[in-house]
Amino acid sequence: MKYQSAAEIGHVDEKGHWSPNEPIQYAPIFQWPIKPVAILKYLFSWGGLIWPINLICVGLGFLTNYVLQPDLSQTMTLQLSWIAQMLLRNFIYLWIVYGGLHYVLYIKKMQGTKRKYHPEWQSASNKKFTFNNQVKDNIFWSNASGLLFWTAYEVLYVWAASNGKVPLITWNQHPVWFVAMFFVIILIREVHFYLIHRLIHTEKIFKYVHSLHHRNNNVAPWSGMSMHPVEHLAYMTSLLIHFIIPSSPVHFFFHTVHLTLTPASGHTGFEGPLFNGKMPSGSYFHYLHHKYVNCNFGMEIIPMDKWFGNFYDGTGKFKFIRKKHKSQTSKIK
Repeated sequence: MKYQSAAEIGHVDEKGHWSPNEPIQYAPIFQWPIKPVAILKYLFSWGGLIWPINLICVGLGFLTNYVLQPDLSQTMTLQLSWIAQMLLRNFIYLWIVYGGLHYVLYIKKMQGTKRKYHPEWQSASNKKFTFNNQVKDNIFWSNASGLLFWTAYEVLYVWAASNGKVPLITWNQHPVWFVAMFFVIILIREVHFYLIHRLIHTEKIFKYVHSLHHRNNNVAPWSGMSMHPVEHLAYMTSLLIHFIIPSSPVHFFFHTVHLTLTPASGHTGFEGPLFNGKMPSGSYFHYLHHKYVNCNFGMEIIPMDKWFGNFYDGTGKFKFIRKKHKSQTSKIK
């Protein structure tokens, strides 16, 4: 993929905010009439559905289950030794992905400000953040809450799987369903995220819970998992499908890394591809949610926001301010 300058694919307004030249569009999978060529391109091209992010998550699912995870025979009883091993593994994952993106984009600034949505860097002196520092705030909540809930859900699952309390499948038993389940998880994640996200935007929950995440109107990698503990608990409930739908531990760990690591890419604050086309990154769709609060609650495959009247494609004046959300908007600015 040939690198394009920010001027070629987007524009910068008088305040320094970058935006793409073209309006945001959903993935072609749910567009009508059906466009087979566009769908195939979306599925298999670099930066599309499969490659590289989801395929990397699949690889991490296999790596976690077969190399870095205690065997199910060891997890039948809760023991600090194997729980600590899982916690350490997830800590390393978190710092490689979130810390790595933060290092190259915000410490070394290897991309400069090309395709950066917001012209400013992260706030180092703002009382709305824990420790009065945006980066420290985001790192704290990602680790002190996000890491713990992530590991707790995994511990619950492997203990249940070890004791025969979840429906398990193998590749040999159901090869077609084994492959299909990866795509099912992605779609379930989208629907679940939209529904949970709308729930936590109700006035009381937003005020006491979700507003912590929305401190970040100028997002960066660590913003992705910077949430209130109640939000982490709710956000990860999509993992409970594995207690109902037959799947394998590989699917479960694919699901966990997808939930916990892909927000780093979606919150980089930059539009990809970055570094001369080498790294798909960013989500202007979701950045607009952080900027305006009450639009684009879902993701970019299933057009949930379009179906429910909350979609903003980034062009023209934003018109979706609703009375009950005005207080939310004012609190994050």
